[in-house]
This record gives sequence, structure tokens and C-alpha cells, in this order.
Amino acid sequence: MSIPNDPMILLSYINTQLRDFYPSLEEFCKSNQCDMQEIIKKLAGIGYIYDESQNRFC
Repeated sequence: MSIPNDPMILLSYINTQLRDFYPSLEEFCKSNQCDMQEIIKKLAGIGYIYDESQNRFC
């Protein structure tokens, strides 16, 4: 499955995946074979940053 391209849908998708299945963004990216920096950049473009302590974008 590919990850959503739209930043707002991506935000919801990633945060749900992190909450329910993955202990970190790095683990999510490894499991889904996606570029972590690309996700970080795309979500930063809409004002969200990854908070490692909360394991979510906020």
C-alpha cells in the first residue's frame, strides 16, 4: 500500500499508524519502505513537526 499524497490525509494516516502500530516514525518508514525525510518535509509544509516523545506529528 502506498501512503497518501495529500498532506492533510497523510497527517491523519501517519498519526493513526504511529498510534496504533509503530513505536516510532523510523519504524513506520522502514516497514512501509518510505522516505522519512520526505514525510517530515511534506508535513512541515503544512505546519506539523514530528514529536518523538509523543510519537506523532503535531
